[in-house]
Amino acid sequence: MSELADLSAVEMVAGYKAGTLSPVEVAESVIDRIERCEPQLHAMWAFEPEAALAAATLSEGRWRRKEERGPIDGVPLTIKENIATKGLPVPLGCAAIALNPAAKDAPPAARSRESGGIILGKTTMPDLGMLSSGLSSFHELARNPWDLSTNPGGSSAGAGTAAAAGYGPLHIGTDIGGSIRLPAGWCGVVGLKPSFGRIPIDPPFIGRVAGPMTRTVADAALYMSVLSKPDRRDPMSLPYSRIDWMNLDRDVKDLRIGLWLDAGFGSAVEPEVKLAVEAAAQAFANAGAIVEEVPSYLTREMIDGLDHFWRVRSWGDISKMTPDNQAKILPYIYQWAEGGKDLNGAQVYQGFAQIEAMRNAALAAISSYDFIISPTSPMPTYPAEWASPLNDPQRPFEHIAFTVAMNMSEQPAVSVNCGYTEKGLPIGLQIIGQRFDDLGVLQLAHAYEQLRPQQRPWPKI
Repeated sequence: MSELADLSAVEMVAGYKAGTLSPVEVAESVIDRIERCEPQLHAMWAFEPEAALAAATLSEGRWRRKEERGPIDGVPLTIKENIATKGLPVPLGCAAIALNPAAKDAPPAARSRESGGIILGKTTMPDLGMLSSGLSSFHELARNPWDLSTNPGGSSAGAGTAAAAGYGPLHIGTDIGGSIRLPAGWCGVVGLKPSFGRIPIDPPFIGRVAGPMTRTVADAALYMSVLSKPDRRDPMSLPYSRIDWMNLDRDVKDLRIGLWLDAGFGSAVEPEVKLAVEAAAQAFANAGAIVEEVPSYLTREMIDGLDHFWRVRSWGDISKMTPDNQAKILPYIYQWAEGGKDLNGAQVYQGFAQIEAMRNAALAAISSYDFIISPTSPMPTYPAEWASPLNDPQRPFEHIAFTVAMNMSEQPAVSVNCGYTEKGLPIGLQIIGQRFDDLGVLQLAHAYEQLRPQQRPWPKI
């Protein structure tokens, strides 16, 4: 039974169609996996096995009558805690947030439910989504299944852990600076940050997206066929496009690929990460792609400006709280946000202007290429109890140098595993595409799945 939990969504749906798999038995297997692993991993919040089994029973009946609701009917999945699901609070990973039940499903949850997905529960996140960590004042500390002493990353921390541990094949994260791709890279899974607006979300914000986190590119593509459907609640969403998401085969011959190894700011790329990304570049070159190194194109001024803007935005929320609630916030987050308290209007505007500076630099860099590849993060993961790789609220974003600009430029980017450290920790390769070429980055990631060395078995807890 436990092996059913490791099936891909594509395999599950094929089995349901053929009548060789039961959605109920699959759900039971995934629930058993979660119940066995959660005491160590802490990836889940509001886990609802009874509701999941009831939904799986209904799905099994639909498949028997050949009346399936959509592409993921009967597939177990999780939803990041900050994406509202009807009847559950949205604490944003923070003990200071009031636990008021959500009135309705947010768009990604609504599309998942409408398509027959089996919602197992919510996945954990850090305070206010402003950490690349599993550390939270509300949730228990999420851990990386590859090494329980290490961090899964964040802010889609529980989603990365859940995907690597086999809590079903489909998971939804959100990303405003790397919060899908960083945990995907550090947990060895696939994490797609789609083009801004490709997946409707509520509430929308500049640079913020939702996206799939899965073990395979094909599963991410399958989930995109559901998540990308329109929803009027997001006024910043793109016009709906009928994309053939499962058309993943693509010849890499003659593609122009830029290799980006120096972001321009932030932590230096560690040697094991650099070697793994260079090996991926060589694999593309051996397959006929034209690979050229891209010089650094971001600056310290850009990230410091964005840091100022985000601090002021967060301090605006925190300053409205009572002193008692402020005291419940992680000290790291409080100290970081407090740095925006005394910034003046000109400094805030100059910080906001760096969004456009990043956007322009990123789009100029890719103008001569079909794709750019880079490390997802300069380093493998870090101690589980830390809030960030440097654990310093005054240097909070040294690790997002390769990811954050794509949020500001609206480009799609996916992280896919490209190797392991000597200690067995996964290393993420980021594939960046032109604006709106979400299918293209999935196609190149799918091609790389065929080119890369054999993957190690998934961790067993």
